[in-house]
Amino acid sequence: MTAEAWIERARAVFTPNYKPAPVVVDRGEGAYVFDVEGRRYLDLVSGIAVSALGHAHPVLVEVIREQAVKVLHTSNLYWNQPSIRLAERLVERSFGDKVFFCSSGAEANEACIKLARRYHFHRGDEARTEVVSFRNSFHGRTLGALAATAQPKYHEGFAPLPGGFRYLDVGDPLDGVVHAGTAAVLIEPVQGEGGVRPVPDGYLREIRAACDRAGALMIVDEVQCGVGRTGDLFAYERSGVKPDLMALAKGLGAGLPLGAMIATEPVAEALQPGTHGTTYGGNPLACAVGLAAFDIID
Repeated sequence: MTAEAWIERARAVFTPNYKPAPVVVDRGEGAYVFDVEGRRYLDLVSGIAVSALGHAHPVLVEVIREQAVKVLHTSNLYWNQPSIRLAERLVERSFGDKVFFCSSGAEANEACIKLARRYHFHRGDEARTEVVSFRNSFHGRTLGALAATAQPKYHEGFAPLPGGFRYLDVGDPLDGVVHAGTAAVLIEPVQGEGGVRPVPDGYLREIRAACDRAGALMIVDEVQCGVGRTGDLFAYERSGVKPDLMALAKGLGAGLPLGAMIATEPVAEALQPGTHGTTYGGNPLACAVGLAAFDIID
């Protein structure tokens, strides 16, 4: 069947929110993909920063085969070994002490925002709810992550969005902005929307200092810039600061849906049973692949 025929079938059944290129991918190999008519393309998109090890990596293929005959899914009602191993590795190689797994970057950012507010609630400071984020950011499409994304074009038609967000430009002064009502400052160390915009290390240090003075938390969104994409394992490392929370996804799963929130232990303590969850978080197949990919990248 031709690509055009497949595309007609797709248009008949999919919602119209995407505008894919007229390519129907059949398979991938390394840095290349092949369409249903056998044409080869150099893949410069990598699934939007997801396929960090390319396509059909032999180690990942074998890990998928081995895990698939064991168990694909358990839910969070039980423990599973791949998720424990991957969480251990993330703790070992980052600032964090505790890990929450989910399935996407939006979920990871939602978890960070919720935990930041819950942390202050847990400490008896219920009025501390505001989250500061930055223009030209992108944190996800769910309502909370969308509210944190300071781009009006993504907000249009979805009002009312959740409140409690304040927007700055990168480089804006922080004195008086991060205050006793601020729960957290959320920033991508490299803004990936509409270009690649590294946040100066000095400004990340300013954010850390402002959060420390005000008692607020610092959240780094490394959904796109983390897991080796800047040359360091995590982009925050170059600045010399340590955040309180970090959102990961995309390259973490190397092609499978996998996200994570990394937290320090004092902050994570607020996420007690029943406060947050996700059915697919810690999925053994995704975590097995994530662990293999993480070790190769590391």
